[in-house]
Amino acid sequence: MELFNPKTVINTVEALEAVAGRILPSMKLKVINHLDEGAIRWIAASPLLFAGFGDGETIGITLGGGDSGFATADTHQLRVPTAMLDDPTLARPGTGFGSLFLLPGIRETMRVNGRVVDVIDGVIRIRVEECYGHCGKSLIRSDFWNATPDDRAPQDDFSFVCASRFMALATMDANGCADLSPKGDPADKMALVEKGCVWFSDRPGNHRTDSFHNIITQPHVSAVFLIPGSTYVASVSGTARITTDEGIRTRFAVQGKTPALATAIESNNFELSQSPALLRAKLWPMSEPTHGIQPTKIFVEHMNMNKGLEGGYASAELSMPGLQDLLKKEYKENLY
Repeated sequence: MELFNPKTVINTVEALEAVAGRILPSMKLKVINHLDEGAIRWIAASPLLFAGFGDGETIGITLGGGDSGFATADTHQLRVPTAMLDDPTLARPGTGFGSLFLLPGIRETMRVNGRVVDVIDGVIRIRVEECYGHCGKSLIRSDFWNATPDDRAPQDDFSFVCASRFMALATMDANGCADLSPKGDPADKMALVEKGCVWFSDRPGNHRTDSFHNIITQPHVSAVFLIPGSTYVASVSGTARITTDEGIRTRFAVQGKTPALATAIESNNFELSQSPALLRAKLWPMSEPTHGIQPTKIFVEHMNMNKGLEGGYASAELSMPGLQDLLKKEYKENLY
Protein backbone atom coordinates (compact mmCIF):
# COMPACT_ATOMS: atom_id res chain seq x y z
CA MET A 1 0.00 0.00 0.00
CA GLU A 2 1.38 3.39 -1.01
CA LEU A 3 1.85 5.86 1.82
CA PHE A 4 0.98 8.70 -0.55
CA ASN A 5 -0.05 9.32 -4.13
CA PRO A 6 2.92 8.27 -6.30
CA LYS A 7 2.05 11.12 -8.70
CA THR A 8 3.26 13.55 -6.03
CA VAL A 9 6.80 12.09 -5.92
CA ILE A 10 9.53 14.53 -6.98
CA ASN A 11 11.98 12.57 -9.14
CA THR A 12 13.44 15.16 -11.51
CA VAL A 13 15.39 18.35 -10.95
CA GLU A 14 12.84 20.22 -13.07
CA ALA A 15 9.97 19.08 -10.84
CA LEU A 16 11.97 20.02 -7.74
CA GLU A 17 12.77 23.51 -9.00
CA ALA A 18 9.13 24.06 -9.95
CA VAL A 19 8.27 23.75 -6.24
CA ALA A 20 11.42 24.82 -4.38
CA GLY A 21 12.89 27.20 -6.94
CA ARG A 22 16.42 27.26 -8.25
CA ILE A 23 19.50 27.86 -6.16
CA LEU A 24 20.04 31.60 -6.30
CA PRO A 25 23.31 32.61 -8.01
CA SER A 26 24.06 34.84 -5.01
CA MET A 27 24.23 31.71 -2.83
CA LYS A 28 27.48 30.83 -4.59
CA LEU A 29 29.01 33.93 -3.04
CA LYS A 30 28.84 32.26 0.37
CA VAL A 31 31.01 29.31 -0.68
CA ILE A 32 34.81 29.35 -0.61
CA ASN A 33 37.02 26.44 -1.68
CA HIS A 34 39.32 26.53 1.34
CA LEU A 35 39.38 27.38 5.03
CA ASP A 36 40.11 31.02 5.73
CA GLU A 37 41.18 32.40 9.10
CA GLY A 38 37.60 32.77 10.31
CA ALA A 39 36.67 29.18 9.42
CA ILE A 40 39.83 27.84 11.08
CA ARG A 41 39.01 29.75 14.26
CA TRP A 42 35.45 28.37 14.13
CA ILE A 43 36.68 24.78 13.87
CA ALA A 44 39.21 25.34 16.66
CA ALA A 45 36.43 26.55 18.98
CA SER A 46 33.84 23.91 18.08
CA PRO A 47 33.11 21.03 20.51
CA LEU A 48 30.78 19.14 18.13
CA LEU A 49 30.93 17.88 14.57
CA PHE A 50 28.37 16.02 12.46
CA ALA A 51 30.14 14.11 9.69
CA GLY A 52 28.88 12.22 6.67
CA PHE A 53 31.07 9.84 4.65
CA GLY A 54 29.90 8.57 1.26
CA ASP A 55 31.39 6.25 -1.35
CA GLY A 56 29.05 6.94 -4.27
CA GLU A 57 26.58 4.18 -3.40
CA THR A 58 25.97 4.52 0.33
CA ILE A 59 26.55 7.21 2.90
CA GLY A 60 26.88 7.03 6.67
CA ILE A 61 26.72 9.67 9.37
CA THR A 62 28.38 9.97 12.74
CA LEU A 63 29.16 12.52 15.45
CA GLY A 64 32.51 13.81 16.59
CA GLY A 65 33.07 15.73 19.78
CA GLY A 66 35.32 16.73 22.62
CA ASP A 67 36.98 19.79 24.06
CA SER A 68 37.35 22.79 21.77
CA GLY A 69 40.19 22.09 19.37
CA PHE A 70 39.57 18.35 19.04
CA ALA A 71 39.59 18.93 15.27
CA THR A 72 42.39 20.94 13.67
CA ALA A 73 42.73 22.55 10.28
CA ASP A 74 44.78 24.67 7.94
CA THR A 75 43.90 26.31 4.65
CA HIS A 76 43.30 23.16 2.61
CA GLN A 77 43.07 20.36 5.13
CA LEU A 78 40.87 19.30 8.03
CA ARG A 79 42.12 16.75 10.56
CA VAL A 80 39.89 14.73 12.89
CA PRO A 81 41.22 12.11 15.35
CA THR A 82 39.46 8.78 14.90
CA ALA A 83 39.06 8.54 18.68
CA MET A 84 36.80 11.61 18.57
CA LEU A 85 34.25 10.03 16.19
CA ASP A 86 31.47 7.72 17.34
CA ASP A 87 32.01 5.56 14.22
CA PRO A 88 35.44 6.17 12.67
CA THR A 89 35.10 3.12 10.39
CA LEU A 90 33.03 5.26 8.01
CA ALA A 91 36.12 7.28 7.10
CA ARG A 92 38.01 5.55 4.31
CA PRO A 93 40.47 7.05 1.83
CA GLY A 94 38.64 8.45 -1.18
CA THR A 95 35.23 8.77 0.47
CA GLY A 96 33.30 11.99 0.14
CA PHE A 97 33.00 14.06 3.30
CA GLY A 98 30.30 16.50 4.42
CA SER A 99 30.29 18.14 7.83
CA LEU A 100 28.64 20.59 10.16
CA PHE A 101 30.46 22.35 13.02
CA LEU A 102 28.53 23.88 15.93
CA LEU A 103 29.58 26.64 18.32
CA PRO A 104 27.98 27.02 21.79
CA GLY A 105 25.50 29.86 21.86
CA ILE A 106 25.76 30.52 18.12
CA ARG A 107 22.72 29.85 15.95
CA GLU A 108 24.60 29.71 12.67
CA THR A 109 26.73 26.69 11.73
CA MET A 110 29.79 26.08 9.56
CA ARG A 111 29.68 23.50 6.78
CA VAL A 112 32.90 21.98 5.42
CA ASN A 113 32.88 19.48 2.54
CA GLY A 114 35.66 17.58 0.83
CA ARG A 115 37.19 14.15 0.48
CA VAL A 116 39.14 11.86 2.80
CA VAL A 117 42.81 11.74 1.82
CA ASP A 118 43.97 9.09 4.27
CA VAL A 119 43.62 7.72 7.79
CA ILE A 120 47.07 7.40 9.37
CA ASP A 121 48.14 7.10 13.01
CA GLY A 122 44.61 7.64 14.27
CA VAL A 123 44.00 10.86 12.31
CA ILE A 124 41.57 11.34 9.41
CA ARG A 125 42.91 13.87 6.91
CA ILE A 126 40.33 15.54 4.68
CA ARG A 127 41.02 17.68 1.63
CA VAL A 128 38.75 20.73 1.88
CA GLU A 129 36.74 21.55 -1.24
CA GLU A 130 33.91 23.70 0.12
CA CYS A 131 33.35 25.88 3.16
CA TYR A 132 30.36 28.08 3.94
CA GLY A 133 28.12 29.30 6.74
CA HIS A 134 24.60 28.03 7.27
CA CYS A 135 21.76 30.15 8.62
CA GLY A 136 20.53 29.69 12.19
CA LYS A 137 16.92 28.66 11.57
CA SER A 138 17.36 24.98 12.41
CA LEU A 139 18.90 25.77 15.80
CA ILE A 140 16.31 28.47 16.50
CA ARG A 141 13.36 26.20 15.69
CA SER A 142 14.81 23.35 17.78
CA ASP A 143 15.62 25.69 20.72
CA PHE A 144 18.95 23.89 20.67
CA TRP A 145 21.07 25.93 23.05
CA ASN A 146 18.40 26.48 25.71
CA ALA A 147 18.10 22.79 26.61
CA THR A 148 18.83 21.39 30.05
CA PRO A 149 20.72 18.10 30.53
CA ASP A 150 18.56 14.97 30.43
CA ASP A 151 20.43 11.66 30.34
CA ARG A 152 17.46 9.40 30.95
CA ALA A 153 17.51 6.47 28.54
CA PRO A 154 14.79 6.81 25.88
CA GLN A 155 11.96 4.27 25.88
CA ASP A 156 12.38 3.22 22.24
CA ASP A 157 13.83 4.47 18.98
CA PHE A 158 10.51 5.35 17.31
CA SER A 159 9.34 7.48 20.25
CA PHE A 160 12.73 9.17 20.37
CA VAL A 161 12.61 10.11 16.68
CA CYS A 162 9.10 11.53 17.03
CA ALA A 163 10.16 13.58 20.09
CA SER A 164 13.35 14.84 18.42
CA ARG A 165 13.85 18.51 17.62
CA PHE A 166 17.04 18.44 15.55
CA MET A 167 18.41 16.26 12.78
CA ALA A 168 21.48 16.17 10.56
CA LEU A 169 20.89 14.72 7.10
CA ALA A 170 23.76 13.27 5.06
CA THR A 171 23.33 12.95 1.29
CA MET A 172 25.64 12.65 -1.71
CA ASP A 173 25.57 13.24 -5.43
CA ALA A 174 26.27 10.75 -8.21
CA ASN A 175 30.00 11.47 -7.95
CA GLY A 176 30.17 10.63 -4.26
CA CYS A 177 30.45 14.26 -3.11
CA ALA A 178 28.84 14.41 0.32
CA ASP A 179 26.64 17.08 1.87
CA LEU A 180 25.33 17.47 5.40
CA SER A 181 22.29 19.60 6.14
CA PRO A 182 20.87 20.64 9.55
CA LYS A 183 17.13 20.63 10.23
CA GLY A 184 15.23 21.70 13.32
CA ASP A 185 11.63 21.87 14.47
CA PRO A 186 9.51 21.76 17.62
CA ALA A 187 8.93 18.32 19.16
CA ASP A 188 6.35 16.25 17.25
CA LYS A 189 6.94 18.38 14.15
CA MET A 190 10.53 17.35 13.43
CA ALA A 191 9.75 13.83 12.32
CA LEU A 192 7.12 11.11 12.34
CA VAL A 193 7.52 7.35 11.95
CA GLU A 194 4.94 5.48 9.95
CA LYS A 195 4.91 2.11 8.16
CA GLY A 196 8.67 1.67 7.98
CA CYS A 197 9.38 5.28 6.99
CA VAL A 198 10.76 8.29 8.81
CA TRP A 199 9.15 11.47 7.54
CA PHE A 200 10.43 15.01 7.87
CA SER A 201 9.54 18.28 6.17
CA ASP A 202 11.39 21.05 4.39
CA ARG A 203 11.43 24.45 6.06
CA PRO A 204 12.85 27.80 4.86
CA GLY A 205 16.59 27.70 5.42
CA ASN A 206 19.80 28.42 3.60
CA HIS A 207 18.09 28.92 0.21
CA ARG A 208 20.03 25.90 -1.05
CA THR A 209 18.56 22.63 -2.31
CA ASP A 210 21.72 20.53 -2.42
CA SER A 211 20.28 17.67 -0.37
CA PHE A 212 17.17 17.46 -2.58
CA HIS A 213 19.23 17.43 -5.77
CA ASN A 214 21.34 14.68 -4.23
CA ILE A 215 18.31 12.58 -3.27
CA ILE A 216 17.04 12.72 -6.85
CA THR A 217 20.36 11.51 -8.30
CA GLN A 218 21.46 9.25 -5.41
CA PRO A 219 18.59 8.40 -3.03
CA HIS A 220 20.57 6.64 -0.28
CA VAL A 221 20.74 8.88 2.79
CA SER A 222 21.61 8.73 6.49
CA ALA A 223 20.36 10.88 9.33
CA VAL A 224 20.77 11.32 13.07
CA PHE A 225 18.02 12.70 15.30
CA LEU A 226 18.66 14.53 18.58
CA ILE A 227 16.63 15.80 21.49
CA PRO A 228 18.67 18.78 22.72
CA GLY A 229 19.78 18.12 26.27
CA SER A 230 20.04 14.35 25.75
CA THR A 231 23.25 12.52 24.89
CA TYR A 232 21.33 9.84 23.00
CA VAL A 233 20.88 9.86 19.24
CA ALA A 234 18.74 7.87 16.82
CA SER A 235 20.40 6.93 13.53
CA VAL A 236 18.46 6.07 10.39
CA SER A 237 19.63 5.13 6.91
CA GLY A 238 17.79 4.07 3.81
CA THR A 239 16.26 5.25 0.55
CA ALA A 240 14.68 8.70 0.45
CA ARG A 241 11.72 9.98 -1.55
CA ILE A 242 10.53 13.57 -1.85
CA THR A 243 6.81 14.33 -2.12
CA THR A 244 4.38 17.20 -2.42
CA ASP A 245 1.56 15.06 -0.99
CA GLU A 246 -0.74 17.48 0.85
CA GLY A 247 -1.94 14.90 3.37
CA ILE A 248 1.64 14.37 4.57
CA ARG A 249 2.69 18.01 4.43
CA THR A 250 -0.21 19.29 6.50
CA ARG A 251 0.87 17.06 9.39
CA PHE A 252 4.00 19.20 9.65
CA ALA A 253 2.20 22.57 9.69
CA VAL A 254 3.51 25.03 12.30
CA GLN A 255 2.05 28.47 13.05
CA GLY A 256 -0.39 27.99 10.21
CA LYS A 257 2.37 27.41 7.67
CA THR A 258 2.52 24.16 5.70
CA PRO A 259 5.88 23.11 4.17
CA ALA A 260 6.06 22.77 0.42
CA LEU A 261 7.86 19.42 0.51
CA ALA A 262 8.18 16.36 2.72
CA THR A 263 10.72 13.55 2.57
CA ALA A 264 10.42 9.91 3.56
CA ILE A 265 13.37 7.67 4.44
CA GLU A 266 12.28 4.09 3.79
CA SER A 267 14.24 2.07 6.31
CA ASN A 268 14.23 -0.77 8.77
CA ASN A 269 17.65 0.35 9.95
CA PHE A 270 17.06 2.22 13.22
CA GLU A 271 19.70 2.46 15.90
CA LEU A 272 19.32 4.22 19.23
CA SER A 273 22.47 4.72 21.27
CA GLN A 274 24.25 7.06 23.62
CA SER A 275 26.79 9.21 21.78
CA PRO A 276 30.29 9.34 23.31
CA ALA A 277 30.88 12.49 21.25
CA LEU A 278 27.93 14.27 22.87
CA LEU A 279 29.11 13.13 26.29
CA ARG A 280 32.56 14.60 25.64
CA ALA A 281 31.20 17.82 24.11
CA LYS A 282 29.21 18.71 27.25
CA LEU A 283 26.90 21.06 25.39
CA TRP A 284 24.25 21.44 28.09
CA PRO A 285 23.74 23.46 30.17
CA MET A 286 25.42 25.89 27.84
CA SER A 287 28.32 27.81 29.34
CA GLU A 288 28.83 31.46 28.51
CA PRO A 289 30.67 31.49 25.16
CA THR A 290 34.29 32.66 25.32
CA HIS A 291 35.28 32.12 21.68
CA GLY A 292 34.42 35.70 20.65
CA ILE A 293 33.50 34.60 17.13
CA GLN A 294 31.10 36.78 15.13
CA PRO A 295 29.46 34.60 12.46
CA THR A 296 28.20 37.54 10.41
CA LYS A 297 31.71 38.94 10.11
CA ILE A 298 33.04 35.59 8.87
CA PHE A 299 30.22 35.17 6.37
CA VAL A 300 30.71 38.68 5.01
CA GLU A 301 34.41 37.95 4.54
CA HIS A 302 33.51 34.82 2.57
CA MET A 303 31.17 36.78 0.31
CA ASN A 304 33.74 39.51 -0.17
CA MET A 305 36.17 36.91 -1.52
CA ASN A 306 33.68 36.03 -4.23
CA LYS A 307 31.75 39.22 -4.91
CA GLY A 308 33.65 39.87 -8.13
CA LEU A 309 32.26 36.62 -9.55
CA GLU A 310 28.64 37.80 -9.58
CA GLY A 311 27.56 41.20 -10.86
CA GLY A 312 24.83 43.30 -9.34
CA TYR A 313 25.22 42.16 -5.75
CA ALA A 314 24.32 45.13 -3.56
CA SER A 315 27.26 46.44 -1.58
CA ALA A 316 24.91 47.13 1.34
CA GLU A 317 24.24 43.41 1.63
CA LEU A 318 27.95 42.79 1.95
CA SER A 319 28.26 45.19 4.88
CA MET A 320 28.12 43.56 8.28
CA PRO A 321 25.27 45.75 9.63
CA GLY A 322 23.34 45.19 6.39
CA LEU A 323 23.67 41.43 6.61
CA GLN A 324 22.78 41.42 10.30
CA ASP A 325 19.58 43.33 9.54
CA LEU A 326 18.73 40.91 6.74
CA LEU A 327 19.25 37.93 9.03
CA LYS A 328 17.11 39.41 11.80
CA LYS A 329 14.30 40.07 9.36
CA GLU A 330 14.62 36.60 7.83
CA TYR A 331 14.63 34.84 11.21
CA LYS A 332 11.59 36.80 12.37
CA GLU A 333 9.42 36.73 9.27
CA ASN A 334 10.41 33.53 7.46
CA LEU A 335 11.18 31.00 10.20
CA TYR A 336 8.56 28.53 9.03
